[in-house]
Amino acid sequence: MTQTSQGATVEALLALDEVTPADVARAEQRADAEDRSVLDVLIADGVVDRRSLLRVAAFAAGLDTIDLTDLSVDAGAAALVPGEFARRASALAYGWSGDELLVAVPLRAVSDLDLKDDLARLSGRRIRFVLSHRPEIDARINDVYRAEGELADLTSNLVVEEEQPDLDSFTEVSGDAPVVRFVNLLISQAISDRASDIHIEPTEHDVRVRYRIDGVLQDAHRAPRTIHSGVVSRLKIMAEMDIAERRIPQDGRLSVNHHGKKMDLRIATLPTVWGEKIVARVLDNSNTRLGLGDLGFSGDNFARFAESYSKPYGMILVTGPTGSGKSTTLYATLNILSQPQVNVITVEDPVEYRLPGINQVQTNNKAGLTFASALRSILRSDPDIVLIGEIRDHETATIAVEAALTGHLVLSTLHTNDAPSAVTRLVEMGIEPFLVGSALDAVVAQRLCRSLCERCREAYEPTTAELDAVRFTLDPEVAHLYRPVGCTSCAGTGYRGRMALHEVMSVSEEVERLTVSRASTDEINKVARGQGMATLREDGWLKVQQGRTSIEEVLRVVG
Repeated sequence: MTQTSQGATVEALLALDEVTPADVARAEQRADAEDRSVLDVLIADGVVDRRSLLRVAAFAAGLDTIDLTDLSVDAGAAALVPGEFARRASALAYGWSGDELLVAVPLRAVSDLDLKDDLARLSGRRIRFVLSHRPEIDARINDVYRAEGELADLTSNLVVEEEQPDLDSFTEVSGDAPVVRFVNLLISQAISDRASDIHIEPTEHDVRVRYRIDGVLQDAHRAPRTIHSGVVSRLKIMAEMDIAERRIPQDGRLSVNHHGKKMDLRIATLPTVWGEKIVARVLDNSNTRLGLGDLGFSGDNFARFAESYSKPYGMILVTGPTGSGKSTTLYATLNILSQPQVNVITVEDPVEYRLPGINQVQTNNKAGLTFASALRSILRSDPDIVLIGEIRDHETATIAVEAALTGHLVLSTLHTNDAPSAVTRLVEMGIEPFLVGSALDAVVAQRLCRSLCERCREAYEPTTAELDAVRFTLDPEVAHLYRPVGCTSCAGTGYRGRMALHEVMSVSEEVERLTVSRASTDEINKVARGQGMATLREDGWLKVQQGRTSIEEVLRVVG
């Protein structure tokens, strides 16, 4: 935004009583000292919010504003502006006003005459700017300018020999080569769609690409088989893997820049009868900055968990199947516990996220650095808090229990279906029951379920028969539940994002006595529930009644 338009916006803020002269004077003083704009200072200080600023700036510039969230974009209008240009400029052509092309632009572009000229030249139409919030514009651009069209064009142009490809051609390939653009588009679209995994699977007749979004696999693209070897070789080169080795699985890692944000991908290859399958796990480092409050703990569960991790020693286990968010919960816990005065060391296989201020060790079985051997070395490095990626065997479990009993706080994961089963699993691994009872402080069982899209969820009153069929009792104070519908914001699924369901079992004296006496999981479960533990299913029902998810989703996740 130019100095002139900023001045007009400030004048409009004053005229509409959104700010006072004293507010502006203070902001001008800080803006001069910090070499920032007055509007930036007003926003940073909370004097005015961005939505008010947008409305006032539109008033000052004589423009309209538009909420793009649920707006139906005219495909013909959008097609007049190339997707690459729209993304770079954050400008979305969405409709018409007479013979003028309506283009949604962010606040900074109000007086950008060069942008208006470029849009007029590209579209061959007169341009009218309409103001909107940049995040909304960028989100709708990703919806409108999907990668499928360009991917289809690329696959028709890709010519890769069925025989062995020339390896040099892939190591020296230019950034404009179709195979490079194809791979870049697959990754970019996956990140834009919030996918956690990209599956590239060869079949007898073609190559299938699927994205895992909110825990559910969805078909994304199909391509001719002829491109398969080129795509695999390109990804192997990016991940620094051996492109000549096709007979055994390989693992690698690569980093990409997506709209100015660095994203890491963990690549795994798997030989199949039709060729190598590739799975790329998208590692979003923003997950490591999540707080426990972002993970969906209900009040009572959070209080139980907080009581456990606040102690200076003991063992806390997070249990659940692969992909249930166990690592995210542990990282969020470390974000609270990691302080300059404590020494935090982790041993993981592999280290997926790099955490600042924490010493992370990656196992290397070929070199003899196993969980157990790494853990012995860690305990000689004066740790206060130890995170073990997973307790897999008797040796690791023994050292972890001993560490918890000798004054360390130990965090780890275990594969069990519920919290009480973790106690019996450790005993079955050969740990003496009295040691398990003394060392273990809390167990958190966890699952991930999809959150209802708040823009399109629909309220309804379930029938008694429907509730009885799923053994669900509705709180008398809850008037209605919600179910998924589907809109542009959630790609028609009715769900957007995920949250965790928890079962938090504190190891009380009674649970400890049961552990020592080798009681069954059912006995431990009965006592824990008597002491207030909510099961995964009960936590799911609570979140259904809060309108955060649906009955069907809870049943899908916990049965």
